[in-house]
Amino acid sequence: MTGSDVTRQGVEGARPGRDALTGAGAGRRRRRRGRGERSMVPDAEFSSYYGTPVLNKPTWQPLDIAGYLYLGGLAGGSSLLAAGAQLTGRPGMARAAKLGAAGGVSLSLAALVHDLGRPSRFLNMLRVFKPTSPMSVGSWLLAAYAPVTMAAAASDVAGRYRLVGSAATVAAAALGPAVVTYTAVLISDTAVPSWHEGYREMPFVFAGSGATAAAGLALAAAPVEETGPARRAAVLGAVLELGAFQAMKRRMGLSAEPLEQGRPQLLLRAADVLTAGGAALAALAGRRRDRALAAVAGAALLTGSAALRFGLFQAGVASAEDPKYTVVPQRERLAESRGERQVSERGRPHRPR
Repeated sequence: MTGSDVTRQGVEGARPGRDALTGAGAGRRRRRRGRGERSMVPDAEFSSYYGTPVLNKPTWQPLDIAGYLYLGGLAGGSSLLAAGAQLTGRPGMARAAKLGAAGGVSLSLAALVHDLGRPSRFLNMLRVFKPTSPMSVGSWLLAAYAPVTMAAAASDVAGRYRLVGSAATVAAAALGPAVVTYTAVLISDTAVPSWHEGYREMPFVFAGSGATAAAGLALAAAPVEETGPARRAAVLGAVLELGAFQAMKRRMGLSAEPLEQGRPQLLLRAADVLTAGGAALAALAGRRRDRALAAVAGAALLTGSAALRFGLFQAGVASAEDPKYTVVPQRERLAESRGERQVSERGRPHRPR
């Protein structure tokens, strides 16, 4: 187009209403024409860069770390039952619980060291104590808990050094609740969505699961007439575990999806059935004084607690592999915070300039 193409009536040859407008007039025209019209651009869908995960999934070995979570809960719960049985004159149950605690913490440490690769790596974690690190606190906790647990079991089996054994039993019971629940804090402190989003209820889930596992071991190994505390622990632990787990899933929102899909769903449903059924059988075994029924109840409780830990572990890995479980909740929290900020700004009194 040259200068001779421009006349007083506009550009020569141009069709009115067909050429693009610029400036404020263009904006007004687009707004007028946009009223009542349907957008031709489809809604944006979530996707990540070439579909790759946002997070690196946990490199922990499932058998090692899920077993470590399970055996630690079994050990800590057994220490509490051992102290209670010793104080109430139940030697058979006390011995079974002490041996269960010693065996559980030994296997738990073995699984942890196997995942680390070398024992020196566990010892290196004891070089410093960092209260803000669940791993550091947990390492020191295990370093203090394992010796007293071993001493309590060895004294009971040998029948010697009763005073030392009693002191060790009390010390193990004092550390037991922390041993049961610190692993829940450990995994919730990660960025894995299905673990982190359950940080409020996860310690209660682990506490109930540890109680049912310890009760299951006592029911399976101790004389049935001495298992009254174990039966009560089974019922109370099952109520706490199942109730806290359902509350956790409701509050987690989108991050709860991996708990209800695939293999984690099968494991977690099996955990619910086995835990509830084992608690019911434990109560029934107490009424009938049935040794076989108590053993079945104990096996169900032990298996249910293990299924819970393995199901939670696999659900966490699945949530780290899918980027939507990381990004979508972040976007929702960002939108919520922006909405709250706008509401607060509208509520402020207007100050004239």
